[in-house]
Amino acid sequence: MKKYELPPVPYSYDALEPHIDARTMEIHHTKHHQTYTDKLNAALEKCPPEIQEKDVLEILSNIGQVPADQKGAINFNGGGFDNHRIFWNNMKPNGGGEPGGSIADAINTSFGSFSEFKEKFSSTTALIQGSGWGWLVYNPSSKKVEYKSMPNQTSPRTEGLVPVLGCDVWEHAYYLKYQNKRPDYISAWWNVVNWDDAASRFDKAKQ
Repeated sequence: MKKYELPPVPYSYDALEPHIDARTMEIHHTKHHQTYTDKLNAALEKCPPEIQEKDVLEILSNIGQVPADQKGAINFNGGGFDNHRIFWNNMKPNGGGEPGGSIADAINTSFGSFSEFKEKFSSTTALIQGSGWGWLVYNPSSKKVEYKSMPNQTSPRTEGLVPVLGCDVWEHAYYLKYQNKRPDYISAWWNVVNWDDAASRFDKAKQ
């Protein structure tokens, strides 16, 4: 069986200051992401070998094939494992600004302009009820990028979409610094977005 380990954060916990504080990063990574990793492994142990041998991305993309008694656990913890693996790399110190190249063209085509995309992403993500994520995704069917909000830890992959850029709006992602001011956190998050990583995911998704 494939056993998953907590992926490293590619920078120090304080590297995204002042936008995302070091204590939040440390707890988010070592406690929350670790828990999703451990519980994904625990759920996979209860699955048949043909599921255990698949990569988590393939499992999420074919979530209907998971046995009913483990489907919820793998949807939640497998999604949490993969979502956070993307999230850490979607951010970087001295990030932000606007994207260039093919991803910028795709955003302009789908949303009209980068500013219109940013407004839609920010306002819609801020209004997610409870816990969830706001995503820029690539839709292989339309061959376009789209905005998609997802509840809890459910991955866009479960709906046939490829995650490109995600913002975690679970309270544990921002509450120590921003309390209940989710829009302020989202506004600050744009300052650490790693557009190089998002562009790489977009280009790979199109292949």
